[in-house]
Amino acid sequence: MVEHRSIDMSTQQAHHDARQLAADSSAARRQRHVPLDEAQLLETQRAFDSVAADYDGPRGNNELIQRMRLTLWDTVHSELPPNARLLDLGCGTGIDALEFARRGFHVVATDWSPQMVERTQARAAACGLQSRVTATHLGVQQLDQLDGSFDGIYSNFGPLNCAPDLQDVANECARLLKPGGKLVFSVMGRICPWEVGHYTLRGRFKRAGVRATRGATAVGMNRHTIWTYYYMPREFFRAFAGDFSLQSYRALSLFMPPPYLVDYYRRRRRWCERLGRLDDRFGNLPLLRDMGDHFLIVMRKR
Repeated sequence: MVEHRSIDMSTQQAHHDARQLAADSSAARRQRHVPLDEAQLLETQRAFDSVAADYDGPRGNNELIQRMRLTLWDTVHSELPPNARLLDLGCGTGIDALEFARRGFHVVATDWSPQMVERTQARAAACGLQSRVTATHLGVQQLDQLDGSFDGIYSNFGPLNCAPDLQDVANECARLLKPGGKLVFSVMGRICPWEVGHYTLRGRFKRAGVRATRGATAVGMNRHTIWTYYYMPREFFRAFAGDFSLQSYRALSLFMPPPYLVDYYRRRRRWCERLGRLDDRFGNLPLLRDMGDHFLIVMRKR
């Protein structure tokens, strides 16, 4: 695994970015999301239920996914104190939650898919980590049902892209997080050059431009539908700007292929690892950090 470089930004640069992102709020009003209805939320739930049994395989945890996963692990570890209490939004099968438990954190792991929650519970039991991992069936749209306080909240690989109202999520994160606590989120971005090129070369022009869609987009998985919102980092931060300051953000899988092109990676592993080093070196630079399959954003509660 290629070593990941620090994503820390200078305080001055972070404050500048926060002011710039907050200043864009007036433009956001021109593009208001239409909230997902209950039927769409249940479609998304069924999609993830349908893949829970094999989500630890190539679909949910191949080499490219693991590379991005490691970036979030190391970021959370560096941003939060030992023995901190964490909230996992969209825990999937519990890979992240158990890693943080092994690193000494206490984790409340939540997911909208009951099948994913069952996988997390079984994984925690098999590893003897039930005392450090509590898994509960709760969607990101249901955080008002959660009590307690946390030192940090993280979300990996886009569960927040499925949130029907991102502002509600931001408000609940502010309620649940202790002062000075951190948010570390991996979010699917709007501009993925690899994806545009891959599908354009195959004549699938509509698929190539799917991330540019405003509002909820129907994305297929395993003959089901996941209702998804895509974001630019600035667009995403606006929902949180009232209670949080921006610390940093960076691109994930900008030069490196996105996870669904893992077969390409395996055929050209040495070349792709060189591309990965470009991600590590340049993924936090202005303009470049606005692109990629995902972006990793770190915020601090004021």
